[in-house]
Amino acid sequence: MQKPEFGRLTEINVRDLWPHEQYDFSNWLAKSENIELLNDILGLTLVDIDKEVYVGAYRCDLVAKDETSGLRIIIENQLETSDHNHLGQIITYASGLDAKVIVWIVKEAREEHRSAIEWLNNNTGKELNFFLIELHAYKIGDSLPAPKFEVVEGPNDFIKNAKSSGNAAATNKTQSERLIFWTQFNELLAAKGKPFNIRKATTDHWYDVALGTSEAHIGINLVNKEACVTVEVYITNNKSLFDQLYAQKEQIEQALGFSLDWRRLTDTKKASRILYSIPGLNFDDHSNYEQLMNEIIDKVVLLKKVFSKYI
Repeated sequence: MQKPEFGRLTEINVRDLWPHEQYDFSNWLAKSENIELLNDILGLTLVDIDKEVYVGAYRCDLVAKDETSGLRIIIENQLETSDHNHLGQIITYASGLDAKVIVWIVKEAREEHRSAIEWLNNNTGKELNFFLIELHAYKIGDSLPAPKFEVVEGPNDFIKNAKSSGNAAATNKTQSERLIFWTQFNELLAAKGKPFNIRKATTDHWYDVALGTSEAHIGINLVNKEACVTVEVYITNNKSLFDQLYAQKEQIEQALGFSLDWRRLTDTKKASRILYSIPGLNFDDHSNYEQLMNEIIDKVVLLKKVFSKYI
């Protein structure tokens, strides 16, 4: 039997690929096919990317929005070893731009800056999330270089969520079960070839999926008290869009092959919801999780396919 031959993985200096942070790397990262690399490790869907946004006399490299949550994200690039100046800059940018997710990309993270980001995540409100990410690049032989983002410090969801809990024991049990569910869900989603973007597993009861518009998204909700999972089209603040879709209810449900629960909600509530409920969720019994998750994924894919034609 012929023995297999292997190449040797070698690391490349990222400065050789992007000599200038602002003109080379930021321009490269802002392209949709490249920002996906960052989406994969952040669990976000970044859209509306702006370059060089001014905050007073300073300029933030990239500012974006998460398509499903609407959160503002700032990205500061430093293709050198992390330093105190850039640490101060990301805090200034976060304050000036009211960002909820702060991403600091460096060539190499100093230990003191890892500790600083960890401290910020553990001592700020749940709504603020800081990421310190190292950028590396590799090649095998004469192959094209492959960039790789590595999270060296990020938010700890257990610590943040526990701080806002009145009943820590009960909440931590629920949070733990949600994290277990979403982690297994992401593994199955990856095994199925990622039919939609994988989001970071958290302790939240929801998991949002982009629908191609900022007006609406698909939400997956764990409702353990009612022993079910809901999959819904969530319209953020557009009653006219809901009415437009409801007028085509028969065609939409015929294309889906099942009925939906259409909730316009009152005019005092901005959101509207179009739901499908899947029974069988039980945090104390995981034996049906794979079957349940497969049905969730199938329904999300179908909702995306059908509703994208009407929105």
